[in-house]
Amino acid sequence: TVRDLIIFSVHAVNKDPPFSRLDLVTCRNLLIYLNPDLQQRIIPLFHYALNPDGVLFLGSSETIGEFTTLFSTLDRKNKLYVRLRDSSAKGVPRATTGLSRRLEATSPARAHHGASQTGNVKTRIRMLMEQALLQHFAKAAVLVDAQGEILHIYGHTGRYLEPAPGAATLNVLHMARQGLRTELTNALRRATEEKKPATRRGLRVLTNGDTSLVDLTVKPVAKRTDEQPPRDVYLVLLEEQPPATSDSPEGATQPAGEDPGSQAEGENTDGRVAALEQALQAKEEHLQTTIEEMETSNEELQSVNEELQSTNEEMETSREELQSVNEELATVNAELQNKVSDLSVANNDMRNLLAGSGVATLFVDHQLRIARFTPTTTDVINLIASDVGRPVGDIVNNLLNYHSLVEDVQKVLNTLVPQETDVQTRAGAWYSMRIRPYRTLENVIEGAVLTFIDVTALKEAKQAMADARDYAEGIVATVREPLLVLSESLRVVSANSSFYRVFETSAEETENRLLYDLGDGQWDIPSLRELLEEVLPKQTTLEDFEVTHDFPGIGRRAMLLNARRISRNNEKENLILLAIEEQTPG
Repeated sequence: TVRDLIIFSVHAVNKDPPFSRLDLVTCRNLLIYLNPDLQQRIIPLFHYALNPDGVLFLGSSETIGEFTTLFSTLDRKNKLYVRLRDSSAKGVPRATTGLSRRLEATSPARAHHGASQTGNVKTRIRMLMEQALLQHFAKAAVLVDAQGEILHIYGHTGRYLEPAPGAATLNVLHMARQGLRTELTNALRRATEEKKPATRRGLRVLTNGDTSLVDLTVKPVAKRTDEQPPRDVYLVLLEEQPPATSDSPEGATQPAGEDPGSQAEGENTDGRVAALEQALQAKEEHLQTTIEEMETSNEELQSVNEELQSTNEEMETSREELQSVNEELATVNAELQNKVSDLSVANNDMRNLLAGSGVATLFVDHQLRIARFTPTTTDVINLIASDVGRPVGDIVNNLLNYHSLVEDVQKVLNTLVPQETDVQTRAGAWYSMRIRPYRTLENVIEGAVLTFIDVTALKEAKQAMADARDYAEGIVATVREPLLVLSESLRVVSANSSFYRVFETSAEETENRLLYDLGDGQWDIPSLRELLEEVLPKQTTLEDFEVTHDFPGIGRRAMLLNARRISRNNEKENLILLAIEEQTPG
């Protein structure tokens, strides 16, 4: 179910257009392999792709870097960050938040403008009084977020803040003067972590070559309600302390026997010791903070090391798997090479077989496009090598009086019934054309096969036989003596017209009947039986065999019989030629 809700695609975050309206972007252990410039480009793309309140999930050793104005930390340990709704073009938060507007409203101009609008005299007097008291007792203050970005400035802060060299920035941590920066960083960090005020007293801030004592207080005051999720806002208070004086109060008496100069020197020494102790304490706290950060970094590095070790093991496993796959691919490649070699041999054998058989063969596909042909096919159809792929109907053929080649091939493809016919070329050669469906090993019809077998010699032999038969029949018909052509089983194959005339019979009563059954058995003569059944099988020819017989209807006949056995190589039975010469009575 979850998989059906996910769209899988390859996406280059540094080149492809970013997605939009996402609730979650998970980018773990990718940024650590990218250089800082590429990270500077990718993290704003994540900000653009996420919905308001969308979550960015990074790897354990990855951070958003300086893009704290684009994302708010949701879980520092698990590297979860929430997209901020409002940010400036250069990564600096806008100063027009609700709290800043409330602070700005305390200025004299705002108070006077509000009094002119309300017209309430009592309110105007109260606000003027509050403003006067604020100006009299106010300290220099700066309103910042958790990253130190300045949201609003109140009072004169030039003694403590100055623009940092380089790219313009409104970060209070970068603008803090010497002696204030370290303590301000620690106090802001402690205030953000503990959510309670953090105070540093007696800080020596270097201002234009002079040193001033400053008390620093950082306290959480509100949340920015114009962003989702709301961010904490902190107030940085800077209160300058008067320098310690060594003058005694008027009328004060010095202790007896004590030198006033030594007393002032001792007080200065105590002040310096106290200042040094305070500085040492601040350094210790800063060192402790640094140690904690180093421990955190060490844990992160250890985690990264474990991940790298795990990644190394995975890469080693992947390398072994790739090596195994490579071996399998090599084996498959060798098998494919063998199959290609076998296929090449089989293809060569098939080509030589088709070419050596001398049978013209033409292969066409379903669209009657030429797929392959043997060299002898060019004797029937004018084909060249470049005709492969062209419709067979577009090629000129050499067939004479045959114009239905395309229709016959299409009919075979439609009915799957083979077709065979004899065709003749313009050169006079005869071919037996056979059209059959082309079937694959899977019994799939993928076209048709046309074969042209040269039957010119067979045609000529048949024609010669027909001519010889006509010649013999002409001779037999011309002879005036009765002639009978008998089979070995003594059935009448044919007779000439003289036989029908002399013995007063017809072809219907004679042909394909036994000789002894002709004329109701009138040819069942014992001497004729002896001639045909006993004498003739032993001899090839027999001449002047005398036979006398009374034939019903025509009377007594004296005949000389001449018989000859005719051998036929291509026929199952031989023939017997029986000539009957009638004798005149003497």
